[in-house]
Amino acid sequence: MSIELLLALALGYLLGSIPFGLVLTRLAGKGDVRDIGSGNIGATNVLRTGSKVLAAATLILDCLKATAAILIARALWPGTENFAATGALVGHLYPAWLRFKGGKGVATLLGILIPLMPIAAAIYAVVWLGLLIVLRISSVAGMVAAISAPISAAVFGEQLLFPMFVGFALLVIWKHRENIVRLRAGREPKVGKKTG
Repeated sequence: MSIELLLALALGYLLGSIPFGLVLTRLAGKGDVRDIGSGNIGATNVLRTGSKVLAAATLILDCLKATAAILIARALWPGTENFAATGALVGHLYPAWLRFKGGKGVATLLGILIPLMPIAAAIYAVVWLGLLIVLRISSVAGMVAAISAPISAAVFGEQLLFPMFVGFALLVIWKHRENIVRLRAGREPKVGKKTG
């Protein structure tokens, strides 16, 4: 593996592992977001602090940190974008500074799609937000949106992106395994509830 690929991977990991949900809630005096609700550092759990502004900021920043990693890698080391994307998602899911206990990757995956395959990003956003509005169950919306990424790659003939998007979707689903257990038991909370 070339040094450029390793640098792109490291760049992606460093940016992806920034825990914006944790940082923003602490700066806002809301305490440690890991001590409430599901204990997750993502936007859905940040919403349980009662601040829609913090939740929206977390979602946007978790998305854009992946986009930034890919765009920087593209500018510095053309052709390394997929490594930066992989690093960003893995960094968000498994940040070293939080003992490898990170977010679930839904917003970060959207941030990856924006520069790599904009049409897939648009479909992803519509699926995610549409299901969230209709069902109000964040985990379902996020997992189905993640599954839409490899489907979009297959439909639009992006053969090089397809296997990577399959891997990313599987990682997102794996991080939702506790949600899947709660869904099967009928105990998964809807967006707006303070516990779950």
